Amino acid sequence: MTFEQAKDYLVSQARARSVDVEVLANAQRRLSVSMHDGRIAELTHATQGGVGVRAVIDGKVGYASTESLDEESLTWVLDEAIENAALQAGEGAVMLEGRALGRHDLLGEGLSAPVEQKVAGIKSLEAGLRADARVDAIAFASYAETETQAVIGSTLGADGGYRNGYAYYAASPVMKRGDSTKQGWDVDFSKEFHALDPGRTTQSILRRVGRHLGATPLPTGRYRAYFESEVTGALLGLLLYSLSGKTLAEGKSRLAGKLGARIASDLVSIVDDPTLPDGPASRPFDAEGTPARRTEIVSRGVLRSFLHNSDTARRTGQPNTGHASRSYASTLGVAPSNFMLETGAGVELTDGVIVTDLMGVHAGANPITGDASLQGLGLRVEGGETRPVENFALSFNLFSLLERIDEIGAESKWLPMSNLVRAPMIALDDLSFSGA
Repeated sequence: MTFEQAKDYLVSQARARSVDVEVLANAQRRLSVSMHDGRIAELTHATQGGVGVRAVIDGKVGYASTESLDEESLTWVLDEAIENAALQAGEGAVMLEGRALGRHDLLGEGLSAPVEQKVAGIKSLEAGLRADARVDAIAFASYAETETQAVIGSTLGADGGYRNGYAYYAASPVMKRGDSTKQGWDVDFSKEFHALDPGRTTQSILRRVGRHLGATPLPTGRYRAYFESEVTGALLGLLLYSLSGKTLAEGKSRLAGKLGARIASDLVSIVDDPTLPDGPASRPFDAEGTPARRTEIVSRGVLRSFLHNSDTARRTGQPNTGHASRSYASTLGVAPSNFMLETGAGVELTDGVIVTDLMGVHAGANPITGDASLQGLGLRVEGGETRPVENFALSFNLFSLLERIDEIGAESKWLPMSNLVRAPMIALDDLSFSGA
């Protein structure tokens, strides 16, 4: 059977048994090519997917899934979900009334180029890196693409499907100049393979890593701080924890009780928009069949919304924002789509420190309190000139930092954090740097 046929079969069987179920079928196709010394080190092309059933019976929820699409397996998965619901202790769950959601192709021919062209692209990128005399080694150089397909149906009328995907080049060279050695990485995203340019990515990576060669220790002090997009993206990834309706429902969000209150500088506006035509995480509906819409999370510094699915909305008494997330084999969660700090008027670089990298964000930052103590790498700006600096640490509280942002860059980029985020540069005055 196809996903569509499996979905129709399960919905009809559940209706015949007077049971409310939601069927989610999804698959992910991934192509990955890595290079080493001009040769293909690894090439994998794999697809994984299956069908999951979420049954809601008397306020209790049961899940089951299968990767086999024959009638015997589908009947088993329906039975299993119904039985699992009966075993649960929780109550109050509901299934949403659904509607026809249509079939959407958000990818088109974006990834349709032959594999040979993709191999040639990453081969060119790696060769460009090796051609630079400062490159001592290449930790990795890879091309990857991901295509996702989702089909949903429910006994309460949800019915739809979509396809999306993206591709990227990524590499991490080790560069040397004299006694100075530095390693870094960069990535270039696009929904269109032909929009990627290995030469452009090569130069971006060489610039990003090479600018740190010859770095000297930064003296301890307070400096005006500029966070590049990559650093801003890491902070947005940290902030997502407190903006999740699941975190709020569990009583772990630092932002509980702050709806309508100012939590950041009035320059800060944060949105999640699954409707972006060029968004790598765009989708026409979420994992419960709630139609996609743009959500203003922070508007000019004021907290306007958390991210919710139907369950976290019910538990917190807040509106469902259409951020239900799950795969065919997982339980219901909450996740963003195209999560973005909106751009601003631009940043003027005056005296201060450009923070280009923060190390150990997951280990050195507390997502509940927002307290962070992290090692950094950057560039000292003085008199219009920059020089690389290292061996410094930053200690700050994320929520206090948000209130102190006084400039936001006019350009932003997609970044692969735990979720895809889009971030510009930000600036703030008088941050304490612990250095030499």
